[in-house]
Amino acid sequence: MDNYYVNDNAQSTGEHEVHKDGCYWLSQVSSKSYLGSYASCGPAVARAKIYHYSNSDGCATCCPLCHTK
Repeated sequence: MDNYYVNDNAQSTGEHEVHKDGCYWLSQVSSKSYLGSYASCGPAVARAKIYHYSNSDGCATCCPLCHTK
C-alpha cells in the first residue's frame, strides 16, 4: 500500500497530478492534499476526481498506468 496525494496547483495544461510517496515530482509540490493509502493508483485518482479536482490525472513517473493526458 502506498500513500497518494493530489497536487493542489494545476499544471499549465489544467490537470491536477496524483503522486505517491517517494515520487521525485511530489517533492517539488508546494501544496498537496492527502488522498489515502491504496494498493494502486486507480482508486487514488478516482478519489481525487470525486472529492478534489475533476480534472485529476496520474503522474507519468509514479502512476504511469493512470496517466492519461
